[in-house]
Amino acid sequence: MRILMTGGTGLIGRRLCAALSDQGHQLTVLSRRPEKVPALCGALVRSMSDLDQYTCEQEFDVVINLAGEAIVDARWSTQRKATLRQSRITLTEHLIQRIAQAKKKPAILLSGSAIGIYGDRGDELIDETASAGGDFGAQMCVDWEAAALSAARFDIRVCLLRTGLVLDRAGGIFKKMRLPFLLGLGSRIGDGRQWMSWIHVDDYVSIVLHLISNPQASGSINMVAPQAVTNRELTHIFASSLHRPAFLVTPAWLLRLALGEMSELLTGGQHVIPQRLKSLGYVFSYPTLGSALENLNHR
Repeated sequence: MRILMTGGTGLIGRRLCAALSDQGHQLTVLSRRPEKVPALCGALVRSMSDLDQYTCEQEFDVVINLAGEAIVDARWSTQRKATLRQSRITLTEHLIQRIAQAKKKPAILLSGSAIGIYGDRGDELIDETASAGGDFGAQMCVDWEAAALSAARFDIRVCLLRTGLVLDRAGGIFKKMRLPFLLGLGSRIGDGRQWMSWIHVDDYVSIVLHLISNPQASGSINMVAPQAVTNRELTHIFASSLHRPAFLVTPAWLLRLALGEMSELLTGGQHVIPQRLKSLGYVFSYPTLGSALENLNHR
């Protein structure tokens, strides 16, 4: 198949590129640094520096939209919020405009989103039917998904990838946590009761392949493992997997002081279950945090 991917040079995108290339698909990656695409995504992967290069004559069977500035890399100032929205919503709207003008439209659009759409929900068990939250992150996801869903008017099958914490040895939260925990400096956040819904990167990639090939897959998909953990449990399991203690506590008030509104990502949480994936027959390779960390620590 001919596949267009935005966000292909990111952590998840690179993993997806490798898997799709191994299956023999023809990949084109949108990147602001097109010269780096072959090294990051594969020698045979084509690059596109601007969506305006997606002409009406070009044909793609699948579009995977994962673009978006990292949400935790800077404090949420007014300017930063605008940048986060533009990198997700404005880009997605532009992508749909290009799809609308294409003579032959893709059959499938898989578009990024996040479980942050649900907001901080305490101990509530959340599946794909739950309502959205009202905070900045939740409303950004609402608008992001709305932009992607507009592709459905062209009879395109749209999957919204509501992603939890992605665990990958090469980067993300696992890499950020590993060194402090190895040094015995791992700590829980506040009382540690907030739920953290996560997914091993290998399962994420496998799910995307599953969604592409399954004509019954559409709508909101919770991209999380079936067993969420509290922050207290994550701290204990992570430390145990490295044979280290973890007695420290990072006060929630300190995070609010240092990070402002962005601290909600760490002090709040969602107990999310992958109900839609269960109904689609997906079987997780790493259903528990212990099994995921065992794999990642020995890679």
